Amino acid sequence: MDRIRIALWLLPSSFALAAPAEVNVIVQGQVAPGVYGRVEIGNAPPPLLVYEQPVTIVRPATPVAPIYMHVPPGHARNWKKHCKKYEACGRPVYFVKSAEYEPKKKKKKKED
Repeated sequence: MDRIRIALWLLPSSFALAAPAEVNVIVQGQVAPGVYGRVEIGNAPPPLLVYEQPVTIVRPATPVAPIYMHVPPGHARNWKKHCKKYEACGRPVYFVKSAEYEPKKKKKKKED
């Protein structure tokens, strides 16, 4: 259901050819590979995190509540480069861990 809602939300932006589209998605419920954006946890327990401490690029003048984000591993590693895309440079960010952060397992070769 959430994937359909996100796809319908993104559909109008696919027709905007004149300017690049900025995408800011709020993920509700369980995070899924390939669906990135702010994660609303509501009353649920905090999710598993990539880093223990929140990452902040620009320190706000007044304290701001941290937000949870699900982003590709490369974006989390180089957050300063990618925070504008998510409109989160001035916020403390906790990166939510998902299957994409797990090391790839090597497949065993079958021996005849």
